[in-house]
Amino acid sequence: MPPSLAIGSVKTNLDSIRRLAVLLATGTVLCLATLLAPLAAQAQARELPDFADLVDRVGPAVVNIRTTERSGEGPRMPFRRRAPSLQQSDEVPRGEGSGFILSADGYVMTNAHVIAGASEVYVTMTDKREFKAKIIGADERTDVALVKIDGSGLPVLRIGDVNRLRVGEWVVAIGSPFGFDNTVTLGIVSAKQRETGSEVPLLQTDVAVNPGNSGGPLINIRGEAVGVNSQIYSPVGSYVGISFAIPIDEAMRIADQLKAGGRVVRGYLGILPIEVPREAAEEYGLTKMKNRGAFVSQVVKGGPAEKAGLQPGDIVLALNGKLVDGPVELRRALGIIKPGSAIVLQINRRGKAMDIKANLAEMPAQAAAASAPERIEAPEPKGSQAAKPWGLTVTNLSETERQATRGSGGVKVTAVAGGAESAGVRAGDVILAVGSSDVADLKQFDAVLAKIDKTKPLPVTLLRGEWAQFVRIPLGK
Repeated sequence: MPPSLAIGSVKTNLDSIRRLAVLLATGTVLCLATLLAPLAAQAQARELPDFADLVDRVGPAVVNIRTTERSGEGPRMPFRRRAPSLQQSDEVPRGEGSGFILSADGYVMTNAHVIAGASEVYVTMTDKREFKAKIIGADERTDVALVKIDGSGLPVLRIGDVNRLRVGEWVVAIGSPFGFDNTVTLGIVSAKQRETGSEVPLLQTDVAVNPGNSGGPLINIRGEAVGVNSQIYSPVGSYVGISFAIPIDEAMRIADQLKAGGRVVRGYLGILPIEVPREAAEEYGLTKMKNRGAFVSQVVKGGPAEKAGLQPGDIVLALNGKLVDGPVELRRALGIIKPGSAIVLQINRRGKAMDIKANLAEMPAQAAAASAPERIEAPEPKGSQAAKPWGLTVTNLSETERQATRGSGGVKVTAVAGGAESAGVRAGDVILAVGSSDVADLKQFDAVLAKIDKTKPLPVTLLRGEWAQFVRIPLGK
């Protein structure tokens, strides 16, 4: 056989084998796909909950809340639905929100801002029954409110366990965004314990929440309330992908107090805590500590803190032996302690560790807070010139001024220039301490500065009005 024919025969056989292999492979893939498709669908069905059944089960316990106000009581807030003026009534629509039923006898949870300023509150259920509600109580700090309708055998939403809730878990919101009753939206938990400056750390989700959803429940895949929808983060006033809910355990704690007495009772120390300035933490060797602590920027006159000897500029590190991780945590921890209780604060005062014992009072309806201090006009500079390298001129306090410092003493800044001026120090400020050394008067101030390295910034604790702050004053040029 000629060589060319032999080669051609081999090529023909090889092409046939390849085509057969392709057909077999394709057939195998198709067969496998046919076999695996139902399995994949079943797996997906196992992963995704049946939201339709869930909503059918829990939806009847979610209510619409509308409020009215007497005409002339004030302007309506943004996002309220407009309605024709009422000809024969002095009640006009005020706003709408959502809520959910906690008990079969008619206790309903919602947000405090939903019912704020309302003359009348009306609760409408999914079966269109409408009830006039009685306001049991509202707590503006946590934005939780409790109202009561007359009923029995009402549908109830079960309460879930926030501790079991996981980031990434499916959650559902039901409410009345823009007045559209019984609207269901879906998303996941984006974060837990999110700090927004609220009284409690919040749940963050990507569930679509808009004005009108306020007060409605955040529901897990087991059909339990795990939060109360309350806030959105938005530059435009409507949902852009981030929403927040009050954790249900915190909301229930507040609701129980409202039910028992119509108000929330909190412990009160009488301080204004802020973040510890980085410079103060460095100066007093606190940068390596696991907790951040809280800097006492103000001590309210006549309050428990002042009576216990707490001073502006102190750094609270622990409360009753538990580390304090920032001012918000301290404020919350004090708030849940019963008024009249004795507490122990572990503090750092200008580098010295000490314990302060105090008895908490009851927080007033509007906790006292000093207004921002105004600039104090300085007299002609007189007194010590020891701090001139940092642009400071200081003098002794008058007796009246000394009393205003609650006996802390100090020296008054009478003029600033150079480094002191650039650091924001003002005439009228009182220097309570230099570094870790307290300063009672001009003599002590001069003695402390005599030992200070005059080539480095000057660390001082200042008192301005009733507000303390820590600054490092650079050397003047």
